[in-house]
Amino acid sequence: MNMDYNREYFNGKTALVTGAASGIGLALAEELLESKAARVVMADINQDNLKKHEGRLKEQHGDRVRGILCDVTVEENVQKMIAGATEFFGGQFDLLFNNAGAGFMGWFADMTNTDWKTAFDLNFYSALYGMRAVLPIMVKQGGGQIVNIISGIAFSPMACQTRYSATKAALNALSIALRTEYWDDNVKISSATPGTVATAIWDESFEGKKGQAPETAQTPRQSASRILNGVVNNDRVIFGGDEDLFGARYCFAYEAQKENDAFLLNVARERRKGNIGY
Repeated sequence: MNMDYNREYFNGKTALVTGAASGIGLALAEELLESKAARVVMADINQDNLKKHEGRLKEQHGDRVRGILCDVTVEENVQKMIAGATEFFGGQFDLLFNNAGAGFMGWFADMTNTDWKTAFDLNFYSALYGMRAVLPIMVKQGGGQIVNIISGIAFSPMACQTRYSATKAALNALSIALRTEYWDDNVKISSATPGTVATAIWDESFEGKKGQAPETAQTPRQSASRILNGVVNNDRVIFGGDEDLFGARYCFAYEAQKENDAFLLNVARERRKGNIGY
């Protein structure tokens, strides 16, 4: 069951969601449209998925939705995406969801500088590019809201996911720092964890194996609902799952150091055995 949130908050607003052709991004776009957002732009690099879901949602919501094909790892492309969305919105840009990202599993010893750059380009710089392009618009119009999708791994960094952990922790820190920098400009900035969600991120293979979403994983729509509830509340960090909230509370708690080490060491050892979905 989806979490209840104040859908009226999004009535008449404009929103752009990156990584919107699948998973949580698609769920956010669907929830926003059902909450009577004035116009929603779905941006993604997967042309086939984007075309399919744009067509499906246009049948339901008419010209309130538009798809934009975009490789968000290239700043020039992001600038064009923001400009195209602004034109579609009629100049009023209310909400930006920087959602595009990937899990990037791998052992640290095997990674090259190119591997690290690939991860930061997608999971960190794409959001930075989006904010850099949209903030002048939001400041000039008197306000707006930006949500950067991070991960609970920012608070529980795990072995075999050093790139994922580092990129999402960096994006969280950037979001929180900018939150106060733009507070007096009436631009609200939050980071948001999705929680444990059954999405294609679990299908990313490593060493010939694929992970599997746990039975307790929530649906993308459930995660999107929790995220949008946090948007309504202007939460500093929006927690899309209770496990992420727990991890954040104990991340740097001195009294929880041994407990954290024991948990994360067990994860590392299981993954060394080949249980990559652990």
